[in-house]
Amino acid sequence: MTRARPSPLPALGLLLLGALPGLWTVLLRREAAAETETPEPRDWGRSPEARSEPGGGRQKTFRALLAAGREKRDEPAAGSPVERGIFWSRELEEQVPRGFSAEEAAAWLSAARTARVSSLERGGCGRSSNRLARLSDGSRACVRYGINPEQIQGEALSYHLAGVLGMQERLPPMALALVEARGRRWEPVREELRGSPWAEGAVVSLTRWVDNLTTVVAPAPWGSEASAGRRLQPLSAGELGGLPRSQLVELVQWSDLILFDYLTANFDRLVSNLFSLQWDPRVMRRATSNLLRAPDGGLVFMDNEAGLVHGYRLLSMWDPYNEPLLRSVCVFREGTARRVAELHRRRSAAAELRRRYRAREPLWARLGFLSERQAELLQARVDFVHRHIAHCRAQAAVL
Repeated sequence: MTRARPSPLPALGLLLLGALPGLWTVLLRREAAAETETPEPRDWGRSPEARSEPGGGRQKTFRALLAAGREKRDEPAAGSPVERGIFWSRELEEQVPRGFSAEEAAAWLSAARTARVSSLERGGCGRSSNRLARLSDGSRACVRYGINPEQIQGEALSYHLAGVLGMQERLPPMALALVEARGRRWEPVREELRGSPWAEGAVVSLTRWVDNLTTVVAPAPWGSEASAGRRLQPLSAGELGGLPRSQLVELVQWSDLILFDYLTANFDRLVSNLFSLQWDPRVMRRATSNLLRAPDGGLVFMDNEAGLVHGYRLLSMWDPYNEPLLRSVCVFREGTARRVAELHRRRSAAAELRRRYRAREPLWARLGFLSERQAELLQARVDFVHRHIAHCRAQAAVL
């Protein structure tokens, strides 16, 4: 008797099953992006003239800005933007908008943790399960309810890791809160809670609402090179001569962002755009996910819930994009490089994060900390960044 050939369907089923986590992640990101891309925030802070420009007044690409800078010639950067081959100059760093100062963040967090929630509104804060809250002190906050607790945990840990790295001023102040429909804090919105998908006793995050933010398009080399299908080339001192100061100030912030997203394995920002290039060759010309610009030019690193916990589960899928992105940066803020070197030398990345998290977040125990394996991954990524900075220093020395 001739044995029947095995059907290809079981093998195909296994392949599809293996791809589900990645596809699920991309679909979640696109759902959130669709919900957050409302017309109102994009027009805040822009003049009617800007809105009537072709393209709706969207941010120009890096090369377009470069051409404009060369035509004007009235805003050249004085002196070299780079010191000792790989560090942004102190003069240039002083021009970076300060973002959310430690004092400002502490004041908001103190008020937000004691304020009552006066109202909850749909829209403006990402997923349909999230809400825009008006607090009793008059301020507003995005209340994020994760699809699972690890997303809220990732948001909180990413915020405090930014503090360890000295870049927390780029993230809106964030605190955890416990959903208690019968508690004093939530009493004014008790009926809204009954109609929401939030579970009693769930931990949510409260992130300060910020007005007048606009979208951000990735500058070169990340925008132009990736869109053209070319391998990302390192952003080094030799590429920066003659650029206007405003562009250099933004690049200082981008260097921190890319380093931060590598350490946290956050795939829900520029990395997801790079991933989408296989379907959409124009995606790098569009707004970068979860990155906005304040009126003073400061970048705001929004919605970091994909970092650390969720991101570390999907390293095999996203590191082929995260690592080349990190290698595309060879100029750093000296303070950032110094903190990475200290965490590498002391092998204390997880310990420093735990210490800060426990000291500054009263509800930290509700979500817990990184597992032992996740802590090891964080240290390994710190070590990788440290080696990359050393490589950039060696390369600069021979030029």
